[in-house]
Amino acid sequence: MESLQPDPSAAEEFYGALLGWNFDEANPDGYRVARLGGQRVAGIGQAPAMLDRGAWATYVLVADVEATVAAVVAAGGGVLFGPTGGDERTALLADPSGAPFGVRQGRTPLVADLVDVPGAWQMSSLHSPDPAVAELFYSAVFGWRLEQAPGGIALWRLAGSTRRVDDPTLPDDVIAVATAIEPGTPVPPHWAVNVRVADADAVAARVSELGGGLLLPPTDAPGFRNAVLADPAGGVLAVSQRVG
Repeated sequence: MESLQPDPSAAEEFYGALLGWNFDEANPDGYRVARLGGQRVAGIGQAPAMLDRGAWATYVLVADVEATVAAVVAAGGGVLFGPTGGDERTALLADPSGAPFGVRQGRTPLVADLVDVPGAWQMSSLHSPDPAVAELFYSAVFGWRLEQAPGGIALWRLAGSTRRVDDPTLPDDVIAVATAIEPGTPVPPHWAVNVRVADADAVAARVSELGGGLLLPPTDAPGFRNAVLADPAGGVLAVSQRVG
């Protein structure tokens, strides 16, 4: 996961205090790697001119970014930015509904060392007005399949996935989830990034102290206590505490 920010230094200060991240020194482009206990958990980079606020992006690791971009366009998606050059090639893309996501290719890809622990990525969720169209798109581009699950959500599954999810109620090949946006709801199509925390209430209280805002206060769901926050630049991030 990665956050694009109008002021990466300010974002580093905010998330360092909120989630206990330490950061590598920024590279010449202003990009910095967030670490937890010395292990990589996220990245923060300079937002392009087209983005006037902070944003969190879900990235998919691919073998060939050019081929992926071509597949996205052929399946009805679009290109927002890139592909960039260098050892690690990236592109920001959009599915047919307009939901942005990223892809990354590289010899030593910048992937997370830690997941499913407090302070690290736990899940990404597609919020789409038309899950059936989304299923056709992501199946054509990445080979994912969508499976309905109880509670109004659906599971993105990828055969052969090496991830082993921490939640014992989910199959091991679940790589993301999806939710339908109800008609008339003023929520744009998007990929939500979710970070696991040890105490959702404590994180929510700290957000306001650090200059951010709460979009959804801590709320109970089966197995989790969830909240949605906005950083000072407007970047939206979901947090979840495992309960029970």
